[in-house]
Amino acid sequence: MNTKDHLLKFGIKPSVQRMAVMEYLVENPVHPTADMIFNHLSPSIPTLSKTTVYNTLKLLEEQGAIQTISIDEKNVRYDADISLHAHFKCKKCGRIVDIHSGDLNPQTVPDNDKLKITGCQVYYKGYCEECQK
Repeated sequence: MNTKDHLLKFGIKPSVQRMAVMEYLVENPVHPTADMIFNHLSPSIPTLSKTTVYNTLKLLEEQGAIQTISIDEKNVRYDADISLHAHFKCKKCGRIVDIHSGDLNPQTVPDNDKLKITGCQVYYKGYCEECQK
């Protein structure tokens, strides 16, 4: 699915800036900050402002097209992968990676019939393979 169709699927009117931010998130699954996105895109889109990036990220998150993750104590990070998955942050290099295993199904939560679960974030912290060397 192309970026324009992806945004429309979530009820978001595609604009050059919105499509550029979404494309960056999909093509760079490094869980970037808003500043990282702005710094990467601004040379090729001179009219782009930090406010536009922040507003775009907020809209994408509100509409369910991306998720925000708060594993980094200093910055909100953004993830285009909206599937249920966990994240791991290396305490030495700061790298954040996806973990697509384990049972994160809301149906397995005790008393789930009494709750309306709308999201789940699981974080692990430790040392990546490179930093353990």
